[in-house]
Amino acid sequence: MSSRPAERWWRQFRSVDSASILCVDLTHSPAREAVALAALDEGERVRWSRFQFAGPQRRFALCRGALRNILCRQLGCDNLALAFATSKYGKPFALVNGKPAPVSFNVSHSGNHGLIAFAPVGRLGVDIEERVTHRRLDLLVESVLGKEERAELARMRGRDKINLFFKLWTMKEAIAKAHGAGFVLDVSSFDMRFALRGDVPRADFRLPQSPEVCWRIEDLGNTQFAAAIAFEVVGENTPRRSAA
Repeated sequence: MSSRPAERWWRQFRSVDSASILCVDLTHSPAREAVALAALDEGERVRWSRFQFAGPQRRFALCRGALRNILCRQLGCDNLALAFATSKYGKPFALVNGKPAPVSFNVSHSGNHGLIAFAPVGRLGVDIEERVTHRRLDLLVESVLGKEERAELARMRGRDKINLFFKLWTMKEAIAKAHGAGFVLDVSSFDMRFALRGDVPRADFRLPQSPEVCWRIEDLGNTQFAAAIAFEVVGENTPRRSAA
């Protein structure tokens, strides 16, 4: 699969250890959407057609088209050889000519921004969220945050409260997606104490449900959106920081 530079709607965003993160522009563009849609296989086009509104259709096509292009370049394969399957809990993985490909990836989008993260080894997850005021924020807080996180959030007001909530939410979503267990992992059952300190954007973390695995978590947020990446630490004898 090839794409001329003028056609690209994604760019390099960050690198975190062996993981690369690209930002995808999801604003309306008929030309880009046509290129993206043409790259999808039959099953993906069926999924695209089932979205009832133009916004979700656009975001799916642009994210999936970008993902296909990126993976084909990383794996050195033709677009026709690339397919996707899902794990027991619904996490997608790549196949090349019907065989699992040596790459880990994850996709997230919110509003006009998408993120695609990939790495050669280890599980990873990425999450992005627009910082908007939810009418039912209290219900989200109860379902997402742990006891100490809720207490800290209750002490905050205004924009600081919104920023902290979305920072914690994206970090927890990222590690849940990396873990791959879907809703089986109750993210409200643990606290990320390191994230409550504003000067710690990155730390190593062990889930109480599976302490044998070390996850590296980094805050990727900027002025436009909240975002985070979590990935499995592989092949390191001593984590650079262990946090709760």
